[in-house]
Amino acid sequence: MNDYRAPDNLLKDNIILITGAGDGIGAEAARTYARYGATCILLGRTVSKLEAVYDDIVSSGGAEPAIVPLDLKGATPSHYQQMTQTIIDQFGRLDGLLHNASILGHLSAFKDIDAQEWQDVMQVNLNSMVYMTQALIPALEKSHNASIIFTTSSVGRKGRAFWGTYAVSKFATEGVMQTLADEYQNKSLRFNCINPGGTRTKMRSQAFPAENPDTLKTPEDIMPLYLYLMGNDSKNVNGQSLDCQPK
Repeated sequence: MNDYRAPDNLLKDNIILITGAGDGIGAEAARTYARYGATCILLGRTVSKLEAVYDDIVSSGGAEPAIVPLDLKGATPSHYQQMTQTIIDQFGRLDGLLHNASILGHLSAFKDIDAQEWQDVMQVNLNSMVYMTQALIPALEKSHNASIIFTTSSVGRKGRAFWGTYAVSKFATEGVMQTLADEYQNKSLRFNCINPGGTRTKMRSQAFPAENPDTLKTPEDIMPLYLYLMGNDSKNVNGQSLDCQPK
């Protein structure tokens, strides 16, 4: 899966929404999905970053993306319901959803976690993901074979000291994925998690400021698994938590 070679038309005519699409892994996933035929819906907080990804896709000959500027920290279920209706009206369905957006928060002792920061991390990493998925299910059910990918972390499988807020949000992500995968067994929707591993992103440098980024894989390096899980070759994979960089 991590050396998966996708056929050129893997995602032809697919409609795929990517959160956190303005930079890092989300931006690379959007460019990659577009290169393999998808029409991408770029969701993120910063319009200028989304526009840059939009320009990259169009200049490379990809289908014209849609842009959804949305700050997940302040979004409510009604925002996601309105977004879903717009997607159904414009595209008729949704074939894929990559939940990529997350925030790290500060690394600190559990007893020192700030209450507002806890709320913010849970809002972006968990609540927005839940509300968005709930709202988008009617659009995803209109697809013949929809893939929903959540982003997890090694600290969401085994707790790590001083990573409390982020780790708990990722433990919850794993739980949401497993619950939905079980509910939708043998149906047209499948739910899985990807753990990117140490990747050259802004969040990684925030967590490990002394690390040499040149020692890390780039977002482009880990795209084979993102392609595999989004395309039809993985249509029987459901309820799995997979690593881009297995040890």
